[in-house]
Amino acid sequence: MSGNTFGKHFRLTTFGESHGEAIGGIIDGCPSGLMLDLDAIKREMNRRKPGQSTLVTQRKEDDEVIFLSGIFEGKTTGTPIGFMIKNNNSKSKDYDHIANVYRPSHADYVYDKKYGIRDHRGGGRSSARETACRVVAGAIAKQLLTKLNIVAYVSSVGEIAVEKSYEELDFGEIESNLVRCPDIEKATEMEELIRAIKKEGDSIGGTITCVIQNVPVGLGEPVFDRLDAEIAKAMLSINAVKGIEFGSGFEGSKTKGSQNNDSILPNGKTKTNNAGGVVGGISNGMDIYFKIAFKPTATLMLNQTSIDTQNNIVTVKGKGRHDACVLPRAVPIVEAMTALVMIDMFIEEFGKQDLQLQE
Repeated sequence: MSGNTFGKHFRLTTFGESHGEAIGGIIDGCPSGLMLDLDAIKREMNRRKPGQSTLVTQRKEDDEVIFLSGIFEGKTTGTPIGFMIKNNNSKSKDYDHIANVYRPSHADYVYDKKYGIRDHRGGGRSSARETACRVVAGAIAKQLLTKLNIVAYVSSVGEIAVEKSYEELDFGEIESNLVRCPDIEKATEMEELIRAIKKEGDSIGGTITCVIQNVPVGLGEPVFDRLDAEIAKAMLSINAVKGIEFGSGFEGSKTKGSQNNDSILPNGKTKTNNAGGVVGGISNGMDIYFKIAFKPTATLMLNQTSIDTQNNIVTVKGKGRHDACVLPRAVPIVEAMTALVMIDMFIEEFGKQDLQLQE
């Protein structure tokens, strides 16, 4: 299997399966001299980990990060940073009933056909548990990106959507509720919906909005390494993501150019920001903002029709511990992948020497 490495200058390679001994990664290209804030890494991991609330899967994992290399006396040495996260609470027997069955909308069928073998325990390598490794790398990248403010939040669950623009919201409210939505009224409605869906044994999707503030002009390398293209690739690599839009996005496609164009002001800023901070694949100095669509969780506690490995029609029903809605736990993953793109872009444009390392 290839495709386990992300990034050009700041590279993350991940390994491991959902129900294996451990998952982990190697970060190559991290500048030397960064005094790592391990508590900050732990906070990010806590935001993603399972069992953090009654809304999400009750798998209990500490998600303690064990660093194996690349750090000396608390500082990065510039050599590869190796780390692992042990799987302490996997219950593989919950998946015995699908050892020879393909779950609808999971990677079971395509993995089996592509590789001739699959790990049915929690989906193996296709499990969202792998994203814990991305959060580790993203937390380190954030500590290098001291000039930027990267914030993501749940902007819709099902038909319940935040109607305010991100400028009207208080980002300080994001962690004040279980859904991670800064609109408290909408957050309450979202939580009620998720609980109702969970009780039915079903699942629900939604969107996450991400904002990058204090972005300089000039990030992005057209034609094929456009900033928005790199962000899109990062987002679409996250489990359950099915769509992304920047700025006015799909709504902008319904308007005229005279309505959607962003007039440039004498100070270099634009009067509006329908472009979402990226023009021609290059950052224009405005806030970058984009919205990501997540499909409903594929595992349901309801009967679904599928086939087994012998192509017989069967009925499959989920067992064990699963998220009825992935969005609350996906917020730190979106931020992490955004940070990995931005650290690569900063190094590409300015070099490692411009990164403000902690003393």
